[in-house]
Amino acid sequence: MALSDDIKARLDIVDVVAQYVPELKQSGRNFTARCPFHQERSPSFVVFPERQTWRCFGACATGGDLFSFVMKADNVEFTGALRTLAQRAGVSIPEHRREQGRSKHPLLAVNDQALRFFQDALAAERGLLARDYLAKRGVSDESVLRFGLGYSPSTGDELLRHMQSLGITQEQVREAGLVTSPETGTVRDMFRGRLMFTIRDRDGNIVGFAGRALDESNPKYLNTPQTALFDKRSLLYAMSQAKESIAKEGLAVVVEGYMDVIAAHEHGYQNVVASMGTALTEQQVALLKQHAKAFVLALDPDNAGQEATLRSLEGSWNVFGQFAASGRRGGLYQRPDELQSLRIALLPLGKDPDDLIRQDPGQWRILVDQAQPVVEYLFDALSRRTDLESSAGKAELA
Repeated sequence: MALSDDIKARLDIVDVVAQYVPELKQSGRNFTARCPFHQERSPSFVVFPERQTWRCFGACATGGDLFSFVMKADNVEFTGALRTLAQRAGVSIPEHRREQGRSKHPLLAVNDQALRFFQDALAAERGLLARDYLAKRGVSDESVLRFGLGYSPSTGDELLRHMQSLGITQEQVREAGLVTSPETGTVRDMFRGRLMFTIRDRDGNIVGFAGRALDESNPKYLNTPQTALFDKRSLLYAMSQAKESIAKEGLAVVVEGYMDVIAAHEHGYQNVVASMGTALTEQQVALLKQHAKAFVLALDPDNAGQEATLRSLEGSWNVFGQFAASGRRGGLYQRPDELQSLRIALLPLGKDPDDLIRQDPGQWRILVDQAQPVVEYLFDALSRRTDLESSAGKAELA
């Protein structure tokens, strides 16, 4: 992910603009104010949260994203706005790193070659176990290509040797997170004997991989480690494939597993993405809000899934903070309506989305359509955490 994209994923343009334009007020889905860049009596300045853009419909007749706004407001070049917003987002800017706009990061070419290697291995005889697994799970050949599925050979350094034969250095392969670090001993391929999932950013660039064990190996799933491109806190699996459908429907559905996403897309539910861990992060929530206006969390119904849901609601979605904010007066850009846009799909016990969709695709639509409002879900989920027979339990719930 480019540095500017990382910053955008962490910040909301409404919050940024409100620091410069205190009179910003909500008007329907958007926010309006008198333009801060020219004198006017009637508001012609509009911020569009869904698109994360702004525009002056008056004398300025211009607009853009949060970077262009800060550039204009602070009268600075892009690098100045980058520093300001990076500090606000809590993102560090390494001294050696310069923003390169739309230019390709050199590690992207390394990841592209790695995908070709994994795909070739899947198609070869040694990929039979992985192909059998995909066939058993009902994954089509079209999805194998569309989602960039592959296989990592179980030999120790075959990927590294293949990369070096293409003129790619060991250091570049290491920087891409495809081999272990020399400090750990012998340099070996990071992924060995695993079904490979390709991880792309929202623009479709390959930034990393996830490998699923095909035996009893631990961990069951192994992700690319943190790299210049790969930060799992800021990524959502299949966002590049799902974003058009999400924007069209205005709804993003979040599941836990990669196979859940693939099953959903195969059956026509292409507004589905997956988190890169058990609980959504603030960066992932910010990314979702840039593309959708309504959200459904459809996580596994077991205790771990329920706890992950609660952690996401408490931490990343800040629902309790919004409850508090919605009870006050005087805030010009608080959005308690976001609570109404967030719902929880309660999956049948013992079923994950992949099982449910492949067994009865129509039931998935019913499940999402009937997803529980977050307030109702919290009453039920938190009640099960506490002893409501005691006054202390009631006080804890309140």
